[in-house]
Amino acid sequence: MELGKNKIVRLLSDEANQEELLHLADDVRRTHVGDEVHLRGLIEFSNICRNNCLYCGIRNGNHEVKRYRMAPEELIGMAKKAADIGFKTIVMQSGEDMYYSKNVMCEIIKEVKKLDVAITLSIGERDYEEYQAFKEAGADRYLMRIETTDKDLYHRLDPKMSWQHRYDCLMMIKGLGYELGSGIMVGLPGQSIESIAEDLLFLKEIGVDMAGIGPFIPHPQTPLANETGGTLNLALRTMAVMRLLLPDINIPATTAMESLHPEGRIMALQGGANVVMPNMTEGEYRKLYELYPGKVAVNDSPACCRSEIARKIISIGRTIGTGCGQSKSFAAK
Repeated sequence: MELGKNKIVRLLSDEANQEELLHLADDVRRTHVGDEVHLRGLIEFSNICRNNCLYCGIRNGNHEVKRYRMAPEELIGMAKKAADIGFKTIVMQSGEDMYYSKNVMCEIIKEVKKLDVAITLSIGERDYEEYQAFKEAGADRYLMRIETTDKDLYHRLDPKMSWQHRYDCLMMIKGLGYELGSGIMVGLPGQSIESIAEDLLFLKEIGVDMAGIGPFIPHPQTPLANETGGTLNLALRTMAVMRLLLPDINIPATTAMESLHPEGRIMALQGGANVVMPNMTEGEYRKLYELYPGKVAVNDSPACCRSEIARKIISIGRTIGTGCGQSKSFAAK
């Protein structure tokens, strides 16, 4: 759908007609990507990070975090368990932990690929040779949020990082033939509705195949602890407009939405989303990978997480996807 910045701003600002917007996005979703909800098994394999983003609970400067790093065989074992209970995509996510060198990651990818699954990596900024090696080893998708296209805001919130470098990384990933995922955070301190509109147009411009929209939730162990968080409703409207702009991409119902409301992910699925990423991380690690507070289901087993979200999906008349859930936008390229 062709939407200019001014129209997007009006849609994002229009609280009174939110339900109409979500219904429209749901109709567009149904027409373009169908009723299947694709499940991705998420494994959070390290909470060690070299960066110091002001909003993030695992930032390098947070010395209250109990750090962990899975051994490669432990990560591979969790991926096998996720595949055994039916996941066709494994998402491997971590902080920017350089222990996982090019060679270490390639060996992990090769072993997980033997499970006959699609592999999504979410491990941050690397160089071209690393991205290329990961792709050649079997990685299919790469997820890296831009967070905001307001460069001044980005540099305030992400000290010593470069917005241009992050953009360059996204372009490398896209150029190498990955299915590209990115996304933004909604409700950041100092972020305007106009800025969010520009973010959405940016994601359309670079041609993402997946876009994650999540509300900013202040973490008590960060410099932004006392800031006002983003609202679920604005996140939902943003996600809905994303669906209107890019009808055939994959859009996850993010876990952060459920942290703000018990039915947050279901509300997202009824407003344009078609992907859910249940947490398959086991044991204490589930609690320790805390990007934001109030993370849901930290005490549940992976199998329980999968069965509960499957129950919710079926309860709203949707079906569980049986394949790896490649985005229609990527398939059409």
